[in-house]
Amino acid sequence: MARKLETETAGTALVDHGRRRFIGTATLAAAAAGLGLGMGRAQAAEPPAARPTAGSSSPTGFKSLKQIDAGPLNIGYAEDGPADGPVVLLLHGWPYDIHSYVDVAPILAAAGYRVIIPHLRGYGTTRFLSAATPRNGQQAAIAADMIALMDALKIKTAILAGYDWGARTANIMAALWPERCNAMVSVSGYLIGSQDLNRAPLPPKAELQWWYQYYFATDRGRAGYAKYTHDFARLIWQLASPNWAFDDATFERSAASLDNPDHVDISIHNYRWRLGLAEGKAQYDALERALAAFPTIKVPTITMEGGANGAPHPSPDMYRAKFTGRYEHRLITGGIGHNLPQEAPLAFAQAVVDIGKA
Repeated sequence: MARKLETETAGTALVDHGRRRFIGTATLAAAAAGLGLGMGRAQAAEPPAARPTAGSSSPTGFKSLKQIDAGPLNIGYAEDGPADGPVVLLLHGWPYDIHSYVDVAPILAAAGYRVIIPHLRGYGTTRFLSAATPRNGQQAAIAADMIALMDALKIKTAILAGYDWGARTANIMAALWPERCNAMVSVSGYLIGSQDLNRAPLPPKAELQWWYQYYFATDRGRAGYAKYTHDFARLIWQLASPNWAFDDATFERSAASLDNPDHVDISIHNYRWRLGLAEGKAQYDALERALAAFPTIKVPTITMEGGANGAPHPSPDMYRAKFTGRYEHRLITGGIGHNLPQEAPLAFAQAVVDIGKA
């Protein structure tokens, strides 16, 4: 049964209705206790540094930033929490970065989780190991990157959580590699696609929401995104989360990750591939054929949606049947938009902990 989780509900005090307030160590401790796990492992670890929530102008960061070779990439990632805790892999979207989870990570770490937050290919400090590797942004490639990352870190299983590109990646991993996924939190539900499906025209209003996809299909669009990457990203943030009053410091912190030398190539290829205007790599053909069958997801799942999400997203009733295991849907109201983990970090962390108990 769908569950409506409102940001003002007294019975779920961890749901973030003051998302611009300061989250310090004491608040994290209270959050972890409210999540039902107490401070547990975190008492034995160094307390997470105090961090403001999204919208504050104070500098923020992660406890640890690392690099590791995984598959075709050297992946940059943030890590927090005890090394022997259950692993949560948090996956960001476009055009955002790992800072979407800068407030979620310490909450989960304080509750005893080992939190891994990678820069996807084309973002931040993630780099290709070879200049000869095609800058391919197709959905299967990004998911395969994350399996390679888990292998490199010797992580057998993890809770997967994400939004936008990150949710699609988590969906693919859970569908094709369920033995690596303990549970999943997916903003906007089931996002696995195929080139055949994307060739079908949509009603005009729906097509209008994908304006940038068609822009990117042109040489003018590629040149425009390359020239105005930060301006473009800011516009997407505003359209996707119309009620999120992020400040310049919050935006620029993430926009710096878009200066990655492969970001434009990965972004353009991703959207052109979706429309069948760019080819994928043969090594991913078998995975794409499996995804084109729109496989069901059997792992325990909570899907989430921001009540003010301005980005294209399916209705929950359209994807409910794709989840065949334990399932729950949560609507986060109060003006929360597309970047749900950064706009409502306590609600997102609560979902991760809740599904992890399945």
